[in-house]
Amino acid sequence: MVTNSLRAFLKEPRPAQPPVRVWRDWVLFGVAVTSSLVEVALRPDRTWLVPALVVSIVVACSVLWRRTHPLGAVAVAFCTLILFDAARIITSDATGFWSIAIALVLPYAVFRWGSGREAAIGLGIILVWLAVTHVADPTPLGDMVTAFGFFLFSAALGASVRFYTTTRMRDIERAELRQRHELARDLHDTIGHHMSGIVIQAQAGQALADSQPDRALAVLDPIEQAATTALAEMRTIVGVLRVGTEPERTPQPGVADIERLARTTGTPRIEVCVSGELDDLPAAVGVALYRIAQEAVTNTVRHGRNVTCVRIDVVGDIDRVRLTVRDDGAEVPASGQLSGFGLIGMRERASLLGGTLLAGPGPDRGWVVEATFPTQDSTTGRARTIQRTA
Repeated sequence: MVTNSLRAFLKEPRPAQPPVRVWRDWVLFGVAVTSSLVEVALRPDRTWLVPALVVSIVVACSVLWRRTHPLGAVAVAFCTLILFDAARIITSDATGFWSIAIALVLPYAVFRWGSGREAAIGLGIILVWLAVTHVADPTPLGDMVTAFGFFLFSAALGASVRFYTTTRMRDIERAELRQRHELARDLHDTIGHHMSGIVIQAQAGQALADSQPDRALAVLDPIEQAATTALAEMRTIVGVLRVGTEPERTPQPGVADIERLARTTGTPRIEVCVSGELDDLPAAVGVALYRIAQEAVTNTVRHGRNVTCVRIDVVGDIDRVRLTVRDDGAEVPASGQLSGFGLIGMRERASLLGGTLLAGPGPDRGWVVEATFPTQDSTTGRARTIQRTA
């Protein structure tokens, strides 16, 4: 498990689009250069002041590239420090410079903005420098452990901020994906439903235009009503998507509205029967039942063969509610059962509320869609679907 975690860490890519340079970088750079100059002025008796000043300025400059080139900044800064400390070891000079403390921000940078491999390499370079500088300027064990602790804390802080930011971005992406799915379902179940009705009515009017022109003209009224409703719902959806626009709130359909799907004239005839314990049904379940029933009827009208009657039954029990939509059409061959957005949307609605969805050929003929929901609020569940064109 440790090996897998290490491999996953090494494969971690760089965060996307890091800021090139912000005002804090210039503040850090200015503070580092100023402190170096002040230290030179206050310590004129120390040897190697000019090389030490150059090293401090190099470390300060590396801060400016700590986001876009984190490993490069660490390599330039700490390799320069290693060379400087190696020269101190050779010449037995113990001159140190406190202004290089600005290098503490670089472990944070390489773990915050670098890839996994860059962070591992950068940490290795920093540990090598800590060992070399301890030889160049021997300190008590407690001071050495404290120095290691400061740099490791900086690295851990960068990793923590990176983990928090990455997790937050993933949560945002998942939320946006859920919104896209919800929008797709709403578009399909509302606008798509009305558009399907308009197409069917228009085809019927076209077929009657020559033989029965009066009946063909009568088809225009339901087409106008469906188009008006679709336009209103489209405006509502656009209002939701526009930033800063408060859309008009319209009541969501519920289980009681399923009866409005009934139709005694035309083909197919639609019969609706609602019974049982439905008074305390959660609003979300009521909306899902209506949308599934609406979509099932639309699928039957569009894809059913020789359908004369569609029956919708809603039965509520103490702990669950069941919706069944069946038609008396001809049996659809298995080879013609294809997945479609309608069945995907119905399956998602059922799954999100802890329900199940069954769709497939009826025992005798026709097609059956059966959805079952718990009467308690739920956000998890599984849906099963035998798919048909939608």
